[in-house]
Amino acid sequence: MFERLKDLRRKKGLTCEQMAELMGLETKGGYNKKELGQTKFTLAEAKKVSDILGYTIENIFYANEVSLKDTKIKY
Repeated sequence: MFERLKDLRRKKGLTCEQMAELMGLETKGGYNKKELGQTKFTLAEAKKVSDILGYTIENIFYANEVSLKDTKIKY
């Protein structure tokens, strides 16, 4: 998940410092720790990341997860 987040941020041309500023965080280190998985994103922060990067929360944070709603189970 965190590599995907980093890749999407870079594709958007944003630094960790810019992301921190756009999210209203006090330091770039605060954002960097979240991107590295050292601290967790709140739901509100995940929504801000989604808005900034232009992707859904699911696409950013759960892109590698299997979606049960898209999985057909045969009996």
